[in-house]
Amino acid sequence: MITAKTQLTGLLGWPISHSVSPAMHNAAAAALGLDWAYVPLPVRPEALTLALGGLAALGLRGVNVTVPHKAAVLPLPRCRLPGSPVIGAVNTIVVGDGRLTGFNTDWSGFLADLEAHGVALGGRDCLVLGAGGSARAVVYALATAGGRVTVLARRPEQAAQLVQELGEALPEASLTAGALPAAAEIAGGVYHPVIVNTTPLGMAGANAGLSPWPAAPLPADAFVYDLVYNPPLTPLLQQAQAAGARAANGLGMLVNQAAEAFELWDPTAPDREVMRRAVEL
Repeated sequence: MITAKTQLTGLLGWPISHSVSPAMHNAAAAALGLDWAYVPLPVRPEALTLALGGLAALGLRGVNVTVPHKAAVLPLPRCRLPGSPVIGAVNTIVVGDGRLTGFNTDWSGFLADLEAHGVALGGRDCLVLGAGGSARAVVYALATAGGRVTVLARRPEQAAQLVQELGEALPEASLTAGALPAAAEIAGGVYHPVIVNTTPLGMAGANAGLSPWPAAPLPADAFVYDLVYNPPLTPLLQQAQAAGARAANGLGMLVNQAAEAFELWDPTAPDREVMRRAVEL
């Protein structure tokens, strides 16, 4: 039961009725015996500034931020954002002393899942499919871990812009851009590539049954990672299976980024298996 003593956290986004974040966070808090409640907070874009201003007044410990607000919170004066401007997005806000501090745990959650799958990145060729908001966190993660990253998009100019902006922030990184139709040719010319889908293609709904990969086999020596986790076996992952390539969906990244956000609000580490079981399909 929620009482006046219950500590509130939640999720800012629009729309958010589909989100599994409340299930993950509430399961983790219950397992720890915390008097917490994680609630959906649907906020229209035009009301974002007003909503952020009310977080401290309402006594929230913090919130997660999802589309379409991840980039929109960056310029707001109430936010202090260590590291997040490089990625260009915030997915977690900590409320303390009337001040909002923004973080991005998407990139570190992604790296943690690659590590769990035994994927080493130092000096490895990485192909990122897509150049949207999710791609920025993935490219940042791969580049900071020493990967040689090629960003491929249906609009090559979008990939080029992402590479230019992150390249300015990460001058030591190896970043190139190209067109998505060239993905199979590029992957065929490198050794043990890591291929990451950051597009919504394959996701349940309007994009179900679609794959970002061109009409060509995936390399058998690749590690294929699809940020999509619903359905658990996307068309891209089916292509990876057919090629004999190792592959994983984005459920591990989802759980890891949520667990890291939880620890920003409370130093107690949540049980990630509890969080995973709460959202497994």
